[in-house]
Amino acid sequence: MKSHFVYHLCQKETWGRAVSDGEYAGSALDQRDGFIHFSAGGQVKQTARLHLAGVKGLVLLKVNANKLGESLLWEASRNGELFPHLYGRLTPDLVDSATELQIDGNGNHIFPVIE
Repeated sequence: MKSHFVYHLCQKETWGRAVSDGEYAGSALDQRDGFIHFSAGGQVKQTARLHLAGVKGLVLLKVNANKLGESLLWEASRNGELFPHLYGRLTPDLVDSATELQIDGNGNHIFPVIE
């Protein structure tokens, strides 16, 4: 069963600009791929470990998947697992929370409780 919430990791400065501008277009990778990469709750920590290990200044965006409507598609990605991809812009009003992640002594991100 798919999670009620989906998660996206981005730089704190990038998210701050998005809040000011009223729109988030995603990272350079997202823009290249044509969609914003999200993860389900059970996927986001592994995504951080695989792609963003040790990266400082990240925020975790938590979004109710129902708010994204038909623009959110679940597609096969890493190891054939379904990941949520947003084919559209993300506006700050759709984001339930933006939590800055700290890094522990081993370079791992410290996550809040994931639903």
